[in-house]
Amino acid sequence: MYDTSNPYEWKYFKTVDYPFGQWTITDATLSPDNRWLAYSSIRHMVCLAPTDPSDTSDPILLDFTNFAASASASARRASSHWGRAGFGIWSLRFSGDGREIVAGTSDHTVVVYDLETRQSVLKLANHEDDVNAVCFGDVSSPHILYSGSDDQTLRVWDRRSMGDRREAGVFVGHTEGLTYVDSKGDGRYVLSNGKDQQMKLWDLRKMMSPNIFKNVNLRRYATNFDYRFNSYDPMDYTPNPHDCSVVTFRGHSVLKTLIRCHFSPAGSTNSRYVYSGSEDGSVWIWNMDGTVKGKVDVSKATLGTRPRHPDVVSFGYELNRHGSGWKTCVRDASWHPYAPVLAGKSGPNTPLPRPTPCTLPRRVFPSSTDHLPLLSNILEWLGHGQRHCLPPQLERWHRRR
Repeated sequence: MYDTSNPYEWKYFKTVDYPFGQWTITDATLSPDNRWLAYSSIRHMVCLAPTDPSDTSDPILLDFTNFAASASASARRASSHWGRAGFGIWSLRFSGDGREIVAGTSDHTVVVYDLETRQSVLKLANHEDDVNAVCFGDVSSPHILYSGSDDQTLRVWDRRSMGDRREAGVFVGHTEGLTYVDSKGDGRYVLSNGKDQQMKLWDLRKMMSPNIFKNVNLRRYATNFDYRFNSYDPMDYTPNPHDCSVVTFRGHSVLKTLIRCHFSPAGSTNSRYVYSGSEDGSVWIWNMDGTVKGKVDVSKATLGTRPRHPDVVSFGYELNRHGSGWKTCVRDASWHPYAPVLAGKSGPNTPLPRPTPCTLPRRVFPSSTDHLPLLSNILEWLGHGQRHCLPPQLERWHRRR
């Protein structure tokens, strides 16, 4: 974790571990009061750790298979490769009041966990593939949920009308699985990234009803290519005639990992831009009409800067340390709420993933250079299989070597 009160000089202050995690940290989310960090692995347990650097206690383990009796008729405990209840967790988000956490899982479900009762109080099982992304629709209300899945759909759930356990509506238009979902928080617009190399903007007034959706066959439009290892051939793209998105954004590359997208901050930009990480090493930024506003070259900003970690063996260091063949995949990015700074999160194409702050070019974003009082924020750092963060002092020592 880093203190980013000064966005140009981050202060490392704490590292937390996931005991007995599997392969990687899949997601992390801060509580609204910044006091707690919840993070997941490919397990049914979520770790809840205090962000206070003086608190060295072990993380609290939250068992998302501990279902309340009212959660759903299908919320039974079972055993499988993934754990006692048969799922790993890909995505996590705190509710706006900090009382609940919503999770997207590998068993095609959306699970809502209540922190006060320490039970999962809701399980939604209508998706047909992994749920890679979840979020609450509004910070002021826990009623609306969004979930994006490898079944090509973005589903909208209204907890006030869940008698038949069906979604309130479905967004159709992606022809491959979804990698991320972000709500604008206005109860109207939501954003998604897809493995079809497209980002889409959706309007809740245009979602498809479940009764109409049940007659739509999405499989005829998918190629089911493996985004982790293969490139996407645009010649294989077949548009979905049922597409109900309002804007489609193109140009970035959604490969190698579950790349994320966001609305720009409301305070400094009035959320008039959207942006996404990309496998090509850049953060892409668009206007709301789908035109490209600019790009931030994270690959160039990180060229030759990462020290060699003593626990990592990779021939890539010998090739990349002089700049030849340097490769960065930007899995995620975070736009500072007030300062003209973007933090780009390097992905698994790099030997040692770490966040990199990049200043937004003034010629592209002159209006985002208003210097207002900075908030104390903690960067949510999403590592890929890495268990250690090097303090800045140690990084400088490695560079001198």
